[in-house]
Amino acid sequence: MLVVRPAGPADLDHLLELAILSGPGFTSLPEDPDQLVERLDISRDSFGGVLAPQDRWYTLMMEETDTGDVDGIASVKAAVGLKRPFFSFRLVNQAAQSPSLNIRLDHQTLQIVNECTGWTEVGSLFLKADRRKGGAGRLLSQSRYMLIGAEPDLFAEMVLAELRGVFTPDGACPFWDHVAHKFFPMEFDEADLMTGSTDKQFILDLAPRHPIYVDLLPEPARAVIGKVHPQGVAAMALLESEGFRPNGLVDIFDAGPTVSCQRDHIRTVRDARRLTVRVSEDVDAELPALISTDSVSAFRAVRAKAQIEGETVRLTPEVADALKLGDGEVARVKT
Repeated sequence: MLVVRPAGPADLDHLLELAILSGPGFTSLPEDPDQLVERLDISRDSFGGVLAPQDRWYTLMMEETDTGDVDGIASVKAAVGLKRPFFSFRLVNQAAQSPSLNIRLDHQTLQIVNECTGWTEVGSLFLKADRRKGGAGRLLSQSRYMLIGAEPDLFAEMVLAELRGVFTPDGACPFWDHVAHKFFPMEFDEADLMTGSTDKQFILDLAPRHPIYVDLLPEPARAVIGKVHPQGVAAMALLESEGFRPNGLVDIFDAGPTVSCQRDHIRTVRDARRLTVRVSEDVDAELPALISTDSVSAFRAVRAKAQIEGETVRLTPEVADALKLGDGEVARVKT
């Protein structure tokens, strides 16, 4: 059985493997052991309630219970932009007209902004290639919303997700090569690493202070603005199924899109029910349900058959054990 559970310091080898497999442009998974150690410490302290709610960064691992293999990762950052700016490019339409010539033009520009301060971010969704079928990705993705729904007050009213932009098969990034690199004269990987490990002052120092006219950019750069990396298409579809929509912001390095949704309008947050657990060998259900604990500190999530009877839910001993729940405790269930 696949179970999504909190990540901690013991997961370093798993996290490093996933970071290497994720490839370039996956900002939240740098191939840097020191950063990953820090991230796992933050995850432990977040689930443990040691950190202030706005400082928490919950990292989730998807584990196969029979083998102990860790095949995927996802995360929820309680708030962005509070201690370090959260920079984006906003796509803005600029109208120009000449009444005497009866001409009107609409120019699209990129303007650097810091608009999402305090928002919650869901991210770091990555699975090993052989796990991208059979519903594992949906389980991992939805587990983040079950976490938010368990204790909504720990999270912001607006939730966003950034998706990786387009890279060519040889690892080149058209937007970086033709646009961002002109302002940040370094390798993409170096800028990417600095984004996660510094206060981002270098962005404030070097980023363009005036709008960039999209029509003046080379075609390879224009073509990828707001587009998703091929490996992120499925993740985008999952986000859209939950109610997330593009909000006009794109990443300043690779031009990948940002999507957002009000917390309480996220489909899984809204539709999951709190039910009392009854452990039973006999569970009659045609389709599996998404099931999690009702606690952030003891969070676990699975997809399994669940028989709902009024305000109770029957779970098999195997499922209850995977969730570490017993008779009379509360689970959250989305069918």
